[in-house]
Amino acid sequence: MAAVSLTPRALYEEVAELLRQRIFSRELAPGSWIDELKLAEEYGISRTPLREALKVLATEGLVTMKVRRGAYVTEVSERDLTDVYHLLALLESDAAGVVATQATPSQLKELQGLHEELEKAAGNRERFFEINEAFHMRLLEIANNRWRDQMVADLRKVMKLNRHNSLLKSGRIEESLAEHRAIMQALAAHDAEATAQRMREHFRNGLEAAG
Repeated sequence: MAAVSLTPRALYEEVAELLRQRIFSRELAPGSWIDELKLAEEYGISRTPLREALKVLATEGLVTMKVRRGAYVTEVSERDLTDVYHLLALLESDAAGVVATQATPSQLKELQGLHEELEKAAGNRERFFEINEAFHMRLLEIANNRWRDQMVADLRKVMKLNRHNSLLKSGRIEESLAEHRAIMQALAAHDAEATAQRMREHFRNGLEAAG
């Protein structure tokens, strides 16, 4: 296999991103062993930056390092999912409440535009995932707490390990859209308590579908 051309800048970070995408796409399946020698050869690099990249992914929870056995793609347990969704519900409902009272009209219009794109993507699961994440991340940006943003970003990486299962449940995309409509209505009414509650319900229902 031909070596993938990589720039020398922050090589291990670039390798980490390549592996991250392969994990999210299931090319590297949950529970599978990561063949360091094969990957180093494929990317045309030494094992040192590859190992640094795996350490980054281990910190994010995407890779599990096992003593004398190497690196494995993390398998998400039911307990992991419950814990991740619980924390996301707390953090994102808090952010949603802030947005309800502090967002500018142009920021709310931007969220409405993303919601409309989400409605149009109902028949395309991958596009739906992409826009859904963009909506949630933009809402967090508007709430403007970089520490919360960092925590959510890490939690969402773990959630992505299971994301394909969460929307495979029959009717879940339609349910998710209905929940987003309720969030948008509460935002438009500038009702912080209702917006936070709708976001908590959104994550609770997402967890039920993901289980």
